[in-house]
Amino acid sequence: MELTTYFKDFLNSIRLTEAQRNELKHGHETLRDRLSSDPLTKDFIITTFLQGSYRRHTAVRPKSDDLGDVDVVVVTNLDKEKLTPEQAMKKFIPFVEKYYKDKYEFQSRSIGIKMSTIKLDLVPTSLPSEGYQELLRGSRFQKSSLDESYETVAPSDYIVLNESANVWQDEPLWIPDRDLKKWETTHPLAQIFWTTEKNSNTSGHYVNVVKCLKWWRRVTSPKPKYPKSYPLEHLIGQSCPDIVKSVADGIVKTLEDISARYLAYAQAKKTPFLPDHGVPSHDVFARVTGEDFAEFHTNIVEASIIARKAFESTDVKESADLWRELFGSKFPEAPDSNSQKTGGFSPRTDVSELQPGRFA
Repeated sequence: MELTTYFKDFLNSIRLTEAQRNELKHGHETLRDRLSSDPLTKDFIITTFLQGSYRRHTAVRPKSDDLGDVDVVVVTNLDKEKLTPEQAMKKFIPFVEKYYKDKYEFQSRSIGIKMSTIKLDLVPTSLPSEGYQELLRGSRFQKSSLDESYETVAPSDYIVLNESANVWQDEPLWIPDRDLKKWETTHPLAQIFWTTEKNSNTSGHYVNVVKCLKWWRRVTSPKPKYPKSYPLEHLIGQSCPDIVKSVADGIVKTLEDISARYLAYAQAKKTPFLPDHGVPSHDVFARVTGEDFAEFHTNIVEASIIARKAFESTDVKESADLWRELFGSKFPEAPDSNSQKTGGFSPRTDVSELQPGRFA
């Protein structure tokens, strides 16, 4: 069964809380304001914008001992032809020492800032073209970067990026990789655009399918370590069909497609090459070993069997129990038949609809 109201409650329980969203919003806005106004950085900062699951509205609630995180892309006028990745990253040392002393650490491609309740990732990028700079500075783009809860299937992200496609589509950004000692390409705008378009094509169900399967991966199938985070989301995106009637329908179809499409890779203990949006030479699964992918695929197959049984069950209790087996205790429990007969609380039904297109 689709159990629409159950999934609505489940998604409400695994999304970021209002308090978490407020903390992340305050944290990234404070960081961005400081970067753009402080004399230590304002001369080489062009603008900032958000990327990552928080920006794509695919984030789920962190574990109790984890911190919510948000990625802040910092577009600079630093020239990758003149500065090494190490030199570019060091340009930010006076700034982080001033505002985030003892709270930051240099990572391969970013500066991690760990606060008491959230984590910020400052991601520097090199000098883009004039047209790209104009787009990123534009008030419409900056407005679409705010933390809105979109209720339509065509949010302003899609409109802004679609109208300016000739500016950004063929121009990835360059980020410094300290470990590799070279500048690497990334294309967060392509990832944002792709996700927004996909969500529209699936009548607003896609981001909720991603949230559910991210939760499954964390709670009931945490091993192997990889794939996770964006690589997992990217894989889901490749297998989730555009014709999706409900969140449950999308989950079943996505799991079954991954099971069938990548079976040969898993059997051979090889990892498929998944080209990144906007940078097709970049393999999203580069960190996933063949052994890990084979184990992960086994988990996918098992999950697809459970999901199919839950979806096809005609009994509310049985269906809910199977979905709980897949997603854990956050998925609502159905009343048993005895409680229904003896005046227990009324069972949920599928008459209400899970609002499509919600980016929250």
